[in-house]
Amino acid sequence: MQEVEGFLNGTYDYSKLRGDTGPLVYPAGFVYVYSLLYYATSAGVNIRAGQYIFALLYMALLIQVFKLYARTKKVPPYVLILIFCTSYRVHSIFVLRLFNDSIAMILLFTSINAFIDDKWYYGSVFYSLAVSVKMNILLFSPALFIAYLCNLGLIHTALHLGICGIIQVILGLPFLINNPHAYISGAFNFGRVFEYQWTVNWRIIPEDLFLNGKFHIALLALHLAAISYFIPSWITYMRGYAKLKLISQELKPKMKKDTQIDMSTISQLFIFPLFAANFIGIVFSRSLHYQFYLWYYHTLPYIAWCTHYQVVTRLFILGVIELCWNVYPSTTWSSGALHACHLMLLYGLHKNRVKSTKFD
Repeated sequence: MQEVEGFLNGTYDYSKLRGDTGPLVYPAGFVYVYSLLYYATSAGVNIRAGQYIFALLYMALLIQVFKLYARTKKVPPYVLILIFCTSYRVHSIFVLRLFNDSIAMILLFTSINAFIDDKWYYGSVFYSLAVSVKMNILLFSPALFIAYLCNLGLIHTALHLGICGIIQVILGLPFLINNPHAYISGAFNFGRVFEYQWTVNWRIIPEDLFLNGKFHIALLALHLAAISYFIPSWITYMRGYAKLKLISQELKPKMKKDTQIDMSTISQLFIFPLFAANFIGIVFSRSLHYQFYLWYYHTLPYIAWCTHYQVVTRLFILGVIELCWNVYPSTTWSSGALHACHLMLLYGLHKNRVKSTKFD
C-alpha cells in the first residue's frame, strides 16, 4: 500500500515510488490493483476488509484451478481436496499477507482457461495483465510461445505477442512518459539481487556464493538447457493438441444432437508444457521466497501425476515440499529436501517425456 501512495499523490517517476521494504519493483499492473485496494481498505488501515477481499480472490483462484483439473481428468479428485485444503502457507499468502502473487496467479489461470476455450485474444490479454502484476508469469512463456506457433501459425503468433506488448505499454504509459528508464529498469529488473535471509531454496550454500554473479549465470544456463531439452516434447504435445482440436471441430457438425464425444482430456496436451516450463524455472530459480510458493503450488499435483512414480511416492513428494515451505526460517535440511523433491519431479518428467517430434 505504501508503494502506491506516491502514485495516488501524483508521482509518476518510478524511482521515487517506494515503501518501508524498499523501492517499487513490480510493473504498472501492480500499481493499479493495489491502488484499488488502497481505497477499498481505507488507505490500508482496514486490514480486515483487505483479508475479506483476498479470501474472495482465493475462491476465484480455486474456481479457475478446479476448472482446469476437471477438464484434464489427470489428477484424482481426492488429491485435489487434500492438497487445496491443507496448505497453511498458501492460505497465509492470501488472507494474512495479501501478496500480489495471488492476483498474478488468478489472471494466469484465467488466461489458460481462455486459451483452452479457444478464446485466444482473451487469453493473451489476461496473460499480459498477469505479467503486469508480477514478472514470474514469464516463466510460462516458452511453452506459451510454442502453443501460439502450433495452434495459430506465425502471423497470428506475432499478432498475439503484439497484443501482449501493447498492453504493457498502455499500462506503463504514465510512467514511461515521465521517466522511461526508471520504469523499465525498476519494473522489469531481471538482475535484482535477493536477500539471503529470505531464501527458501538456497540455504544449503553460503551467502557469498548465493550473491555471486557466476552462480546466477550458472543457474540461468541450467534453466535454458533444461528448457531446450524439453522443447521437442512440448512441440509434439502442442501439435497433437492443435490437430485433435481441429478434429473435434470437424466432428461436431456431423454428430447427432444426442451424441457427444468427450474431448476435454486433450487439454492435457496443452496444460502440461505450460506447467512444466514454469516448474523448470522454479527449479533453477536464483531464490525462492515464501510467497513464491504460490507460483507453482496449484500445479504441483499435475506435475506429480505426469511422472512415472507410484501414487504413494507422488503424495510423499508433495508432502515433503509442503513441509519445506512451512519451515521458518529455512534451514540447510529444508532447502536440501526441497531441491531433492524438485529434482525427483524433474527426473520423472524426463522419464515420461515424448521422445518423437512427429504427430501423425
